[in-house]
Amino acid sequence: MAEPRHPGEILARAVAYPYAAPLCSFLQTGAHASELREDELDLEGREALLAYGANASPPVLARKLAGLPPTPLPVISAELDGFDVVYSAHISPYGAVPSTLQRSHGTTVPVFVLHPTPEQLARLSATEPNYELRELGALELRTEMGEPPRHPRAYVSRHGCLALAEAEVALAAIVGAGRRFAAMGEVEVLDHVRHLLAPELDLERFVESSLDPGMAAARTTVLRGNAIPLR
Repeated sequence: MAEPRHPGEILARAVAYPYAAPLCSFLQTGAHASELREDELDLEGREALLAYGANASPPVLARKLAGLPPTPLPVISAELDGFDVVYSAHISPYGAVPSTLQRSHGTTVPVFVLHPTPEQLARLSATEPNYELRELGALELRTEMGEPPRHPRAYVSRHGCLALAEAEVALAAIVGAGRRFAAMGEVEVLDHVRHLLAPELDLERFVESSLDPGMAAARTTVLRGNAIPLR
């Protein structure tokens, strides 16, 4: 995925979050994604990593892992109970309001389990400055194939969950069952955040200005002041 240079491209990249992910397990090999077969599932020496946002998208994985040897990365489709995928209280380096996890009793969301090599995990972590790699305890996780890991780690926002009207907001692009939080799309959430932080700007100018690291940090400071922590 080439870095956008024009305002329209910048906005398009931001509002496309969390980007398209397959409906089934897949094998990411360099820039190529293919269907994962159970007889290809060799997980020796690999860690289980829960992916619930952009890290489940093949083009995003291809961009993040570019330059590494094309070692196959198994990505297994799964369902996670007791959590929802909600917006984080920060602005990403490319101007989006990205996601994080929040506990939510009775909710089930689709997720993926990545099994990176240590080198792949280090590269992924280097792309996540706004997240910390955490173990969330024993999870109720059902995977499409293989034995579900009981204690996978996940990237969790350092800034907490975005609060609008004093409540978390779920990602409409990720369809959960038994959802307790109101859901919004990326455009709607970005517009709420724009109205809060810079109502004098239109959405395109707001997103473009957020690509300045100092501006993104200042806006994130405001959002995290009202954030809801992971329970």
